[in-house]
Amino acid sequence: MKFENSLAFAQELDQQDPLASFRSRFHFPTFHNENPVYFTGNSLGLQPKTAATYIQEELNAWANYGVEGHFLAKRPWFSYHENLTNMAAKVVGALPIEVVITHSLTTNLHLLMVSFYRPSGKRVKILCEEKAFPSDQYALASQISFHGLPAETLVEVGPRPGEHLIREEDILQKISELGDELALVMIGGVNYYSGQYFDLQKITAAGHAVGAVVGFDLAHAAGNVNLALHNWNVDFAAWCGYKYLNSSPGGVSGLFVHERHAHNKSLPRFAGWWGHNKEVRFQMEPGFDPIPGAEGWQLSNAPVLGMAAHLASLEIFEEAGMERIAQKRDQMTAFLAFLIEDVSVRNEEKCSFEIITPTNPNQRGAQLSILAKGQGKQLFDRLTDLGVIADWREPNVIRIAPAPLYNSYQDCFRFAQYLERAIL
Repeated sequence: MKFENSLAFAQELDQQDPLASFRSRFHFPTFHNENPVYFTGNSLGLQPKTAATYIQEELNAWANYGVEGHFLAKRPWFSYHENLTNMAAKVVGALPIEVVITHSLTTNLHLLMVSFYRPSGKRVKILCEEKAFPSDQYALASQISFHGLPAETLVEVGPRPGEHLIREEDILQKISELGDELALVMIGGVNYYSGQYFDLQKITAAGHAVGAVVGFDLAHAAGNVNLALHNWNVDFAAWCGYKYLNSSPGGVSGLFVHERHAHNKSLPRFAGWWGHNKEVRFQMEPGFDPIPGAEGWQLSNAPVLGMAAHLASLEIFEEAGMERIAQKRDQMTAFLAFLIEDVSVRNEEKCSFEIITPTNPNQRGAQLSILAKGQGKQLFDRLTDLGVIADWREPNVIRIAPAPLYNSYQDCFRFAQYLERAIL
């Protein structure tokens, strides 16, 4: 499609958008004088309007039934997470037995690494991407320390000098180079800083070829890019529910364990009673009997209020469908990139912008990371004053994420207008 930098063109795209009506199903922030351009769905998605209703239903059940809400509520709390499983599985390309919604993201990553990071002999190393999200780096380093191994057990692959992105061949080469020393590949599916979407299928195959286990942090991928975790033979993965999945601050996390591990009760794990055989859970007998599949990694009772917010969002994803979301994502992100580049060309004497996120739509989702050359943080602050809710990362990167479910093409046009006005 040939893009134009005009309001009329953006309005035309909105009129043709089959997902346009979903925008009205979210609350937009009201704290700013202007109707803000909300481009931080990669940090916290907007609130679905049905979330309050669903949470209130559980508050009412709590008030009316007390503990008996576990069985008498409209959606009994005992099995509340089961309301989410099928919809969540579709978002990440998994079978229902492979997915459970529970805990928080880093908690789930630790629980999964207890089972799947089993250093032995010379096979001890973990491979991750350089400049991974700090929580991942802390988690990986602490797992290594827990096993009494030195810090250099963690191996990172980063961009080549003078580049912003990690070359796929460098990841695959490092996997091959580590060979039988590699125990675990654990990479963020979409890098939070650059927005680069890695080829998870190729990375999984390469890791398995040298005998390693492969898992992913999908915090910036779930609900954003098209995933097929089952078909790609990924061993495990986890993701949060509050970014692209719009499910409340610090909301519940998703956990994936491939079907081939579903019935392996010998896998070591940190056990809790909600992962125990649900048929006899309340008999309170000793001896942990894990539920087959991902449910066996649950620890405690379902956090129902957080799951209610997640249910509200997953129902919207179910209705919209990841294929339609992906089509709009790619077109809207491309349109936004075109607008930014147009602003940059017209203002290059004062300030220029370099989009460091890949140009190939197969290597990015709904995020653009903009390197601001010339004005830096002051420009970002002026953008904020104008009504843009975006994200700043040192030393000089502005991250924006046009979420297909609630952002419009006119949002993209308004952002470009504000970006140009912010240049002094």
